[in-house]
Amino acid sequence: MCLFVAPALLCAQLCAQISVPQPVPDSTNPADASHVVAPISNERILGVIPNFQAVSDPATPYTPLRKMDKWRLFVKETVDPYTFASSAAGAALSQWHNTAPKYGEGGEAYMQRFGAAQADVTTQNLFSDAVLASLFREDPRYFREGPGKSVLHRIGYATSRVVITRKDSGRNGFNFSGIIGMGMGIALSNAYYPPASVTGEEMGSRAGTSLSASALGNLLPEFWPDVRAKLAHFRHR
Repeated sequence: MCLFVAPALLCAQLCAQISVPQPVPDSTNPADASHVVAPISNERILGVIPNFQAVSDPATPYTPLRKMDKWRLFVKETVDPYTFASSAAGAALSQWHNTAPKYGEGGEAYMQRFGAAQADVTTQNLFSDAVLASLFREDPRYFREGPGKSVLHRIGYATSRVVITRKDSGRNGFNFSGIIGMGMGIALSNAYYPPASVTGEEMGSRAGTSLSASALGNLLPEFWPDVRAKLAHFRHR
């Protein structure tokens, strides 16, 4: 648990203290033309799954997140109750099948798995959404394509956002913060994973799992508004 609590408390303090200089407005740059602060979403999918990183309306004019807001987004999604529940469920599944991280069996092993799962989420969010997103001037949010395109196009778009992101300038580019942050989180996990789980094969498996989770994490907010609208239609028939 300390692996998770310490970084979260540190980041909360940083969020409270960080000072970001205000940009000088530039009418030729859409990212600087507005004084509006980009809001962080409070939406949840099915009322449970956090959808904090999504910009659901494709028609929303782009406003980049400030550095302090990237840190706040990291803290918001990391300390959410759903994150704890997801880590607990993942640790239980790993415990049941005695899969990586291979801490063994019993209550102590389960708590180690839970702590490792929380540390994995915390470090990857920290590196990707806060530290590197600020360094590379990238926006960690997912910008929905919307129903104006075909389903296949939207699936391709959502999965491509794993490696493509929006820069603070409003242009698209390679997702350095997401990919490098994922790698840094996996590398750091070797410091607290048991030796049996610190192998090239296990690291490759964790990378594959992280990439798949990122793709799913984009597909859900892409199509959830469509599903929600359909459900509302059926309720009012």
